[in-house]
Amino acid sequence: MAKVLITGNEALAESCLRAGCRFFSGYPITPQSAILEYLSWRMDELGGNCVQTESELAGINMLLGAASAGARALTTTSGPGFSLKQEGISYLCASDVPAVIADIMRIGAGLGDIFAGQGDYWQITRGGGHGDYRTIVLAPASVQETADLAYMSFDLAEKYRHPVIIATDGAIGEMIESVELPEMKEHDIDTYDWAIRPRKDGEKQRVIWNRFWDLGNDEYPIYLVNKYNEIEANEQRWESVQTEDAEIVLVAYGISSRVAKSAVIRARKEGMKLGLIRPITLWPYPKKAFEALGPQVKAFLDIEMNILGQMTDDIILADGNKHPVEFYGEYWHLIDENKIVAKAKEMLAKY
Repeated sequence: MAKVLITGNEALAESCLRAGCRFFSGYPITPQSAILEYLSWRMDELGGNCVQTESELAGINMLLGAASAGARALTTTSGPGFSLKQEGISYLCASDVPAVIADIMRIGAGLGDIFAGQGDYWQITRGGGHGDYRTIVLAPASVQETADLAYMSFDLAEKYRHPVIIATDGAIGEMIESVELPEMKEHDIDTYDWAIRPRKDGEKQRVIWNRFWDLGNDEYPIYLVNKYNEIEANEQRWESVQTEDAEIVLVAYGISSRVAKSAVIRARKEGMKLGLIRPITLWPYPKKAFEALGPQVKAFLDIEMNILGQMTDDIILADGNKHPVEFYGEYWHLIDENKIVAKAKEMLAKY
């Protein structure tokens, strides 16, 4: 298959189209706007619908409508817009409606700024809205992986009738790399018997609403817990880099993991036993990667582009609180390889 030079945002958009996505609704916000721009002409070529909405609220609710009708539907945004979409995402989860939402992260609370960041981790992994729910979260670390995970996300969403979030950032979204794009396929909007469609004579009306009203007070909690347990058991994804004998294990995802991988290579040349766990699913978190580690591990170093170390709690939980977990983060700038190695040296001396 021929390779093309393409940005991460364009790869995400094109792969979603190739997966059969024929509906997009979204509002421009940096560093996500290139997806809307790309789909504004490319979706027309494939006979789909691309809607530039008046707000993020309209974007998520149009997505809910299209997905409820059986379409493969996509919306994308960045941090402030993602916050506005939370009620709609909660409704998608409550109603068992599959859809794909991409958050191209940037820095800061409130409006923040347009620079790449990883400050949305708590929101995307804990369910940013009301009620008992979580979303499946995929975190690519390259343009190629963005294409691969975007293509897969619709199958994953429909497998569990659940929304999938693609959590990338401004750096990966705007960088250009060579990519092998997946094959084009079409999606039949009438594939699923739960999807809303015009009712024929004698046909039972189809309704999309909170599954609680279908299952009742006794059955619904059991159904919900079983669903999340199944996802957690089957969908953990990660990459382990030289963890077999590592004494300090770095944990990083997305753009930060690329710098962390370089730090592992450099530290190994200096005789330091560094390793890396790269979560590909932020939820379900890859606990199995931590369970596979040997007894030589002394500590973990959480590496993120935020201030507070938002992933630290998940590392502690995945490890069973058996080892110290420290944090190194950058805000406004990319992670520094030299600082990772220096921090690892300090930890080796300490532990």
